[in-house]
Parts: sequence; C-alpha cells; structure tokens
Amino acid sequence: MIAVFRRFFTSALVAAALIGAPAGPAFAIANGEDAADGAYRFSVLLTMTGLPADGGGMRDSSCSGALVAPRWVITAGHCFRTADGRYVSRLVATRTTATIGRADLDGADGHEVDVIGVRQAENADVALAELGAPVTDITPLRIGAMPPAAGETVRLTGYGLTSDAESATTRWLQTGQFVVDRVGDSLLETSGRAPSRATSPCLHDSGGPYFTERQGETSVLVAVVSSGPGCPHTGDDFGARTDNLSGWINDTIGERDAGPLDQRGGSARLAVLVAALLAASLAVLAIRGIAHHRSTP
Repeated sequence: MIAVFRRFFTSALVAAALIGAPAGPAFAIANGEDAADGAYRFSVLLTMTGLPADGGGMRDSSCSGALVAPRWVITAGHCFRTADGRYVSRLVATRTTATIGRADLDGADGHEVDVIGVRQAENADVALAELGAPVTDITPLRIGAMPPAAGETVRLTGYGLTSDAESATTRWLQTGQFVVDRVGDSLLETSGRAPSRATSPCLHDSGGPYFTERQGETSVLVAVVSSGPGCPHTGDDFGARTDNLSGWINDTIGERDAGPLDQRGGSARLAVLVAALLAASLAVLAIRGIAHHRSTP
C-alpha cells in the first residue's frame, strides 16, 4: 500500500486535496533575494556526490532543508530516492554533506557535517536526514503543530537555482515571501508575494522550509518545498505540510534531541489533522498521475 501511495502522492493530492492543477517539472528561488548574512541560520544545503544516474554512471545533485534538532535536518522525501524513483530510508549518494548556518557558500561560517542516515515519512514527501555530529550553536527551526491560515504570508529559504537554466546557480542563500492560497490535507498551495509575484521555488530548492514570521514570535516550520511548475512563474507551488507530521518528527529525532514544539491547538487538534491525513491517503490510492519534483537526486 505504501509503495502505491509513494508513486502517486504528489500529483494525486494536488488533484484531489487542492484544485486539480497538474504539477510540472520545477526548479530554486527565482526572483528572490539574498538573505541577510547571519539570518535564517537553520537553513541547510544538502550536497549529494556520486548519485546513480539513469542509464548508468554517476552524477551530483543537491537539495535544501532546515535544521530541526542538533542532529537532524528536514527536507523533501524525494531527495532520497533511487534511480528508479523509490523513496528510501537510506543514503543514495556516495556522500551526502549538510552545510548549515552559511549564507555565503564561499565563506567559512557555520558547519559542514556528513549525513549518516535517513528516515522517510510514510505518507508525505518529507524526510529527516541524520547528521554525523550535532550542531549545537545554531537554534533549530521550531516545528509547528498547526497549519498556517489561507491568506497568511510565509517565508521560504533555499540554495537552488534562480531560473530553470542549470547555469543559474547562486552562491548565496536565497529567500522570498509567499501567500498561502489553500491548505490541503497534506499540501500547502502558495504563490509568490515578495520581492515579486513571480518569486518562486526552483530546481534544488526541494526540501527548503516554508515558515511563519509572526510578530513577537519565533519562526515556525509549516511545510517543505515539494513540487510545482518551472521557474520563474506566477501562481501556484506546492509544499508538503509538516505540522501534521510533528508527532512523527519528534518521535524520530527523540525527546532529548528535539527542538521546541509549537503546541498551539493541543493534542486534540493534532489528532484531527492526523486522522484527516490518513483518510486522504486512502483516497489517493485510487488516483493515477505523474509526480514531478523540484530536484532529481
């Protein structure tokens, strides 16, 4: 059952839980802006070296993510998949390295830590990457227990491309603001707000964190980049919700290693969200579609 769900997860939920819009190949934050040096230090670049390529041979790739505990990074599940498309709870590349707390990739701030393990969520395009050594001088991103409201503004950070051309690389952490257009059972539908309406995730922004920035509160993780059309563009992108996975996230990383959990709404609200997610999962099994992702690790 899980294998079937994996195959159709992204396109099926976009069609069934949101508005039926097809998800095309997508790429990193286009029409974004440089993050301030020292800001959003929980942001992570995952570099995969020596990935098996279709038809044989090896290649390199990357994803984005966020530190959610001293030894754990959250990212997209499809960042760890085999050449034939299977999502796996193990490393796929010869080496996977997490660069954490470094806005300027040519600088020396932050940390570079090897990834030693992977845990896949069973019903979402979300994975947790385990670090070989703890990062204790960077505050992890808070894990939300409730989704944002439609109309709310969230921020995204990522290290992906700035257009759909592979030459459009950046050596600086990119960021932008997005409006939450709709909240599905497992996905958020967002569109660009600032610096422009055409601000949009791009290739290698997969797994980048969408998070709230409410006045007087710490930032709260609500989703990670999952799928969408090519960039730059106006209109919809899709993030895999993380609030309804907060129990799994904290169980996986362990209480001693867990960052703070945003508790608004309480356990009863979380139970309702999990029940809705399971119901949506069963419905998706009957739907056929083709999933397209923001990276091809």
